[in-house]
Amino acid sequence: MFSQASIFMLILLAIAIMAKNQSLIVAVVCLLLLKWVGLGDKVFPFIQQKGINIGVTVITIAVLTPIVTGEIGFKQLGEAVRSSYAWIALGAGILVALIAASGLDLLRTDPHITTALVFGTILAVTLFNGVAVGPLIGAGIAYLAMRAVEFFSKLGG
Repeated sequence: MFSQASIFMLILLAIAIMAKNQSLIVAVVCLLLLKWVGLGDKVFPFIQQKGINIGVTVITIAVLTPIVTGEIGFKQLGEAVRSSYAWIALGAGILVALIAASGLDLLRTDPHITTALVFGTILAVTLFNGVAVGPLIGAGIAYLAMRAVEFFSKLGG
């Protein structure tokens, strides 16, 4: 009656509902509807290939919106650069973007790591009220950790 994938998604939906995580609920329902109405074969490859880039674009639009509305301008930028916290935020933004770039390559090339990262993100979103940007940042952190393990393994052996 239901495929393993559908059952898995229904379990995720139940968890999302219990955790009251609206983003995960919407994502699961959209994906199940696409699958059940027969559009999955056409849409899923596109989502897998372009979804992360589309998501990053949507997040970037959200971040830039206060600039285009005039809420953030040169005055606020000038005030921010005088704050030590702003410099910390600037550095963190640069670091996270660089880490995420490495993670993007890892997500594209290593399916079993992708599965673990996605599952970790689902757990964080449903159980700890995390935000689903985790796979990209998580992949970047995983990439750095893997490179560190490789580096230290070569030193020891």
